[in-house]
Amino acid sequence: MYLEKINGSEDVKKLSMEELHALAGEMREALFHRLTHTGGHFGPNFGVVEMTIAMHYVFNSPVDKFVFDVSHQTYPHKMLTGRAYGCLDENRFHEISGYSEPSESDHDFFTVGHTSTSVSLATGLAKGRDVTGGTENIIAVIGDGSLSGGEALEGLDYAGEMKSNLIIVINDNEQSIAEVHGGLYKNLTELRNTNGKAENNLFRAMGLDYIYEEDGNNIEKLIALFEKVKDIDHPIAVHIHTQKGKGYAPAEENREAWHWCMPFDRTTGQPTVTFAGEDYSTLTEDLILSKMKKDPSVVFVTAAVPSNVGFPKANREKAGDQYIDVGIAEEQAVAMCSGIAKNGGKPIFGTNATFIQRTYDQISQDVCINKSPVTMIMNYTSVLGLNDVTHLGIYTIAMLGNIPELVYLAPTCKEEYLAMLDWSIEQQEHPVVISIPGNGVHAAKYPVASDYSQINKYQVCKKGDTVAVLALGDFFQLGEEAVSEIEKQTGRQVTLINPRYASGLDLELLEDLKKDHSVVVTLEDGILEGGFGQRVAAYYGASDMKVQNFGLKKEFYDRYDAAKLMEENHLTAGQIAEDVKNLLDD
Repeated sequence: MYLEKINGSEDVKKLSMEELHALAGEMREALFHRLTHTGGHFGPNFGVVEMTIAMHYVFNSPVDKFVFDVSHQTYPHKMLTGRAYGCLDENRFHEISGYSEPSESDHDFFTVGHTSTSVSLATGLAKGRDVTGGTENIIAVIGDGSLSGGEALEGLDYAGEMKSNLIIVINDNEQSIAEVHGGLYKNLTELRNTNGKAENNLFRAMGLDYIYEEDGNNIEKLIALFEKVKDIDHPIAVHIHTQKGKGYAPAEENREAWHWCMPFDRTTGQPTVTFAGEDYSTLTEDLILSKMKKDPSVVFVTAAVPSNVGFPKANREKAGDQYIDVGIAEEQAVAMCSGIAKNGGKPIFGTNATFIQRTYDQISQDVCINKSPVTMIMNYTSVLGLNDVTHLGIYTIAMLGNIPELVYLAPTCKEEYLAMLDWSIEQQEHPVVISIPGNGVHAAKYPVASDYSQINKYQVCKKGDTVAVLALGDFFQLGEEAVSEIEKQTGRQVTLINPRYASGLDLELLEDLKKDHSVVVTLEDGILEGGFGQRVAAYYGASDMKVQNFGLKKEFYDRYDAAKLMEENHLTAGQIAEDVKNLLDD
């Protein structure tokens, strides 16, 4: 076996062409071994095996520096840089991340999990090399789907006026996560159809040199291609045409479904891990499609993640022109939604919380200053959601909850989520963000409002005295458990409140609690600093009210165990009750 003996580019260079082909086969088998057990980014990795081998054969990593965009496609690179154990040994799967990670290896230069960044990062590496007298090659790898991102275009634009070595590998597999969207893809198609000879050339227009290879999964041709551009003295775009999911027929035929996969059976292609019961994706799609059918002004907008928020291909076809995918361009999505709303439409922007941070300026400037009634629904805002460091959603309340004019709704159950979404789409007064609960689909236990226009009006679900628990969003069920434990330990009847609004305070209710309560507890599924609880604590700062905020410390967490992290942050019912009891005893 060749793969087990590879620790870097120097080992790849020792292999014959026949051995390189055998290595490619071993790498795909290793990918199968890992991904059938753990799931992960399937198509991107299978599609770049030959490209990665050729890069390591020609260049000298880590002296020559590789920067992978998104790093969805770094498993083959990791295998060739001494980390094959992460795909070969089931006991060591957890030792490598799904992304570029400098703490793992000197061959990785950035922790990268978001798209469209590699060219900009590489321009910085190139400038750093130039000002320190270096001579190494700088190689950025970027997929065609990532090219629609604003930062990618900014990076290409700047690269076009550089005067030293910079190699930008365009991995063109004709696919983003779903299908590609945007005018630049017409030019990529034209370039592919003309074997790179089309007069209209996006990359040359940016000031870059350009070279094309149609057979992007051919090791010999890729080695020859990279040898041509190695040590080049100016920026060049190296455009290669690859097959996403290459080597596994189901992934080649259904590139969207196999961009990322759950653990699966290789023979059948069926997932071996399934989830029963309702899910918020289905609930979302049902409500929005129903509204679209009745009202042509309802428009759903996403930025390349349609299936995560209820719009797989079948639903996109049902929605027709009322569905918009702007590609990987969240800033465009949010600003466009503001324009749709201003001109009478009812826009809904759906994405993952980790990607919403790229739109902070558009939410603040284009939407909120203009008071455009845009609805934004966010998935994976929870500590119980995505857990790698580049995809955390736990900063969302602190990040967005302090933007003026923005109403941030945090539903506690499916009925409340649907009611909030329905209200937000129809109202014409406020920009609204709605967090999709991350703790599973729960049914309502208390009355659910249909109108949320009385902004910042909290719901008292259970009236007690002395202690009041304000349990926000998907921590409401934790709040219910904590109330039960507090009552058990203290013998008191505890007030339970559903705040509903993560972005504001119910001043009347908070003032009223002073009459017969001495302790207020807040629970929120997010970091504490700048969050909901600290606003409550600040309100009570000049009073005798004791306030205890429960949430997460402001840190970057990576591949954590959620139950353990909750316990470390005192986010179990027993710990909350114990802390409250200590407050009462003081």
